[in-house]
Amino acid sequence: MEKRVWVNPRQPQTLYIAQLLMYFQGGISLVFGMLGARAVGVYTLTIAVGKVLAAFGIANERRWGYRLGVVVAVVPVALLVLLAVTDTPRWLWADAFGLLFDVALIALLLYPTSRDYQRHWPKQPRRPRGG
Repeated sequence: MEKRVWVNPRQPQTLYIAQLLMYFQGGISLVFGMLGARAVGVYTLTIAVGKVLAAFGIANERRWGYRLGVVVAVVPVALLVLLAVTDTPRWLWADAFGLLFDVALIALLLYPTSRDYQRHWPKQPRRPRGG
């Protein structure tokens, strides 16, 4: 039986910190959204759940987890940059603290140590269909 873990401290420090940061960001987004601090939209819910799933996938050394982590880390930054370019720059400063964490997450995931480590994860066998 395969053992699943929520965090994996045996991975490189960059991936371990990225896991913790994704759980933190996803959890905070869900909690504050549910408490009414801001409306829980489809975008917020998707990114928050995506970060939690990606962190779980990375902890269990799944390629889909790493790929999902990169996507959910890049999308918020890309949208903020797009808003800053198309609208007034105040959008960029409205969530400067969140932007700092998002950029740090991208740096952790794309750091050469993280990329090299995930390349050596064993390929997961496909389960047979039917039954």
